[in-house]
Amino acid sequence: MHRSRLRPALAARTLALSLVGAVAPASAPLAAQPALPKPALNTAPMLAALDASAERYAGVAKQIWGFAEVGYMEEKSSALLQSELKNAGFTVKAGVAGEPTAFIAEYGSGKPVIAILGEFDALPGLSQDAVPERKPIRAGAPGHGCGHHLFGAASTAAAISVKEWMIANKVKGTIRMIGTPAEEGGSGKVYMVRDGVFNDVDAVIAWHPGDENAATGERTMANITGKFRFHGISSHAAAAPERGRSALDGVEVMNVMTNFLREHVPDGTRIHYVVTNGGKAPNVVPDEAEVYYYVRHVDMNVVKNVWGRVVEAAKGAAIGTGTTSELQLIGSVYSLLPNETLLRVEQRALERVGGYTLSPEERVFAEKLQKSEAFVPVALEATQKIKPLVVGQPGAGSTDVGDVSWMVPTVQLGAATWVPGTAAHSWQAVAAGGMSIGSKGMMVAAKTMALTAADLFASPATIAEAKKELDAKRGPNFKYETVLGNQKPQLDYRKGTTN
Repeated sequence: MHRSRLRPALAARTLALSLVGAVAPASAPLAAQPALPKPALNTAPMLAALDASAERYAGVAKQIWGFAEVGYMEEKSSALLQSELKNAGFTVKAGVAGEPTAFIAEYGSGKPVIAILGEFDALPGLSQDAVPERKPIRAGAPGHGCGHHLFGAASTAAAISVKEWMIANKVKGTIRMIGTPAEEGGSGKVYMVRDGVFNDVDAVIAWHPGDENAATGERTMANITGKFRFHGISSHAAAAPERGRSALDGVEVMNVMTNFLREHVPDGTRIHYVVTNGGKAPNVVPDEAEVYYYVRHVDMNVVKNVWGRVVEAAKGAAIGTGTTSELQLIGSVYSLLPNETLLRVEQRALERVGGYTLSPEERVFAEKLQKSEAFVPVALEATQKIKPLVVGQPGAGSTDVGDVSWMVPTVQLGAATWVPGTAAHSWQAVAAGGMSIGSKGMMVAAKTMALTAADLFASPATIAEAKKELDAKRGPNFKYETVLGNQKPQLDYRKGTTN
């Protein structure tokens, strides 16, 4: 997931939902907000238990940080979380929705069914030690630049603590921890939504690492991603270049065309690419080349339109260079649909938990990190604060939680697991996520999710209100469809990125 601060020009706008059947603006507040339900009783022991087990879960997160496994390859990470949940009395089903590392861990029976999401995939090329200067553990290897090692560990901790609270207070219902792989571009949750994993779920709770403590009321960006492979004819680049047809030329011409396209797309559109294969030797005309593209916008209709133009650019580039091209569709996600009913419950829980204070050693680490390249320092006291709730403004990231949020009332928060001012997908995020700053923020998230779940178990009326809000925002004719259609999860999309 890509997270950043709201762009002022966009934050001032109200964007209407434009997916199939969506008619109500996501940023419009509810006409009348019912009073918040009373907090669930006897939750103090649950928070105390989480405090007592903080070191243990920090150890779980650090192991996953060390594994640093990329999407659909998170075998050790997934197995570790499954083991923690099995040992805590959960029934675990692995390999769901055609994804070997996806799992569902469940305790209890009947309604309501409340699910907590967990992620655990790393990013290619971000290997970094837990120190405040650039120091890869293994050059070119993956690293947890988005903090998903913390994500999975905190969600596991929250689910286990809720289960113990349910037993102690004889609470009826089902708590689930759903392990979701390949969030970083692989759209793992999309296949799970499509295959019915969330069909009987009443509410979903998630979180994400970041550099501040806040309930996530912002929209995210829908996207479509894919790899364009060009096929040419190899030949000696000096002795017989006329016999060759360069697949790399196809990639480069396509990139030129899409770069010119940037001037003629709606404001807020994002187009990114990396050349994943450009040939092997300069003196050989490359017969194979590949480029990996993302297109994003808050409005999925805009994404579809721009993506279609990118596909046409690939076709034109192939014609112009005497090559052929093919597309491997990798992922596509909806924008996140905030649920104000659930957000108000979560905001109260987050304010009860509060932030945390950096220790003297952590301040030294943070101050040194803030002097590193491309850093925008923010006051370190930000870890102590809880941001006010703001709902419906557009953000600059994408997440497959978006698809879940269009099917089930969903709530998400961010916790300060990084040094304030850190950009996601950076070595600085990996460094802080591998030491105590990361684990402190992780426990803020675990406690907040646990309290939110307890409040929802204690108030069926709140869940009903959240569903009513979801129905209103989606519109009466909404039908979930994914650009991915019936294709299987692209389990090989990170092939060659693990070094």
